[in-house]
Amino acid sequence: MTDTDFVVSAQWLAARLDDRQIAIVDCRFSLSDPALGRQQYQTSHILGAYYLDLNLDLSSPQERHGGRHPLPDIQVLADKLAAIGVNSSETLVVAYDDSRFAFAARLWWLLRYLGHDRVAVLDGGWSAWQAGGYRVTDELPTPKVGKFIPQVRADWVVDIDTVKARKGLPDVALVDSRESDRYLGKTEPIDPIAGHIPGAINYPWQEVSNSQGLLLSPELQRQRWSDIEAAEEIIVYCGSGVTACVNLLSLAVAGSDPGKLYAGSWSDWCSYSI
Repeated sequence: MTDTDFVVSAQWLAARLDDRQIAIVDCRFSLSDPALGRQQYQTSHILGAYYLDLNLDLSSPQERHGGRHPLPDIQVLADKLAAIGVNSSETLVVAYDDSRFAFAARLWWLLRYLGHDRVAVLDGGWSAWQAGGYRVTDELPTPKVGKFIPQVRADWVVDIDTVKARKGLPDVALVDSRESDRYLGKTEPIDPIAGHIPGAINYPWQEVSNSQGLLLSPELQRQRWSDIEAAEEIIVYCGSGVTACVNLLSLAVAGSDPGKLYAGSWSDWCSYSI
C-alpha cells in the first residue's frame, strides 16, 4: 500500500491484478443520472472489477424518513460481497470511483461498519488508472463464492434522536460535509429545505482531496481537523449519508477518532419539517 492502510495507488494495484486476495469494486455513480455509473462500467473498467450501485447495492429504498440513501440491509449486502469473492478478514477490497471518493468511500465505510477492515480506496480513482495506462476491459467478471460474516459496529451510526440529544454538548463536534453554499443555505439543489443542523460546523468533503482526486497527505488531513481534535465524539453528516463518508475517510487517514455517521443526514433531518 501507499501512505496509509486506507488508500492504494494505481501503480500498486496494477501490479497485483492477479492477486486472488484482492477484490476490486467499481463504485462510479451520478446522482443526476443514476444509470450512468453502470453504463460506464459496462463500457470499460479495471480488469477484474465488479460493480456495486449506490442506489441498488449500497443503500436501501428511500422512505418518508431516514434520508435519501438509507443504509443497505446488512445481510443482503453481505451476500452481495460474498458473491464477488469477499471473505471476512481475508480479502482486501479496493473501491474506486471517478468522483473524488464520493461513492467509493461509502463502500469503504460500509465494509468497516460491518467489521471488515481490509478495505482501501484507489487514489485518484478511475482517472488516475486511465492516466497510468493500466489494463481495462469491458468483460464482466463471473460471480465468485466467498464467505462474508458481518460483525456490525452499531455504535458507528447515530439517528436523529441521538443528534438532537448530543449536538449541543461541549465535547461533541457535529460536522456538516456539504459544500459551503449548501451549509449556509444559499443554495439547495436536492433537498426541500436549505440550511444546516443548528450547531454544526462545515468541513466540505471536497477538501479531502486535490483537484485531481488524489487524497491529501495524512499530515494535511490532521491539520484539517486540528480545530476539533479535542472533541471526544465527532458526528458527521452530509445530504444523505454518502459524501460524509469521505470525511470519515479523512478522519481515519488523520489517525483521529473514527467518527460516527448520522446516516440519514440532512435529508432525514429536514424530512420532519415538511
